[in-house]
Amino acid sequence: MYIDKMKISDFELIKNNLKSDFDDFWNENILKQELLNTDSIFLVVKDTISDEILGFAGIEIVLDEAELMNIVIRKNKRGLGIGKSLMEKIINIAKENNIKILKLEVNEKNLIAINLYKSFGFKQTGIREKYYNNHDSAILMDLEIFKH
Repeated sequence: MYIDKMKISDFELIKNNLKSDFDDFWNENILKQELLNTDSIFLVVKDTISDEILGFAGIEIVLDEAELMNIVIRKNKRGLGIGKSLMEKIINIAKENNIKILKLEVNEKNLIAINLYKSFGFKQTGIREKYYNNHDSAILMDLEIFKH
């Protein structure tokens, strides 16, 4: 597998399969808008042989902070370390951009993601009650990249 900057052509390949192959995390229009946002950086993971898109992640940079917008792995490719590879690359991009804090929010029920973030040193900083569909809470987490 290899990681590259996500292009509109990559988006076109997966836009019709976002809900079935990945997750119902955003609709395709929001993802496309984020790809076109000059403050956002999106990465895509592809299979080296087939060029199949295995996952993607994006951050939005605002001054010296960044927010992890999403990290999504194809449902049938989870558990293979793809998320870890994407997270490593996102953190490296944050460092290259002199980001002080990388922020994210995660569904309280997504224990696999929470454990991944904790393994990289993210700390819980808050909670948004009933944030997802007015039901599940969001856990807010930060990773301090560069000390102030």
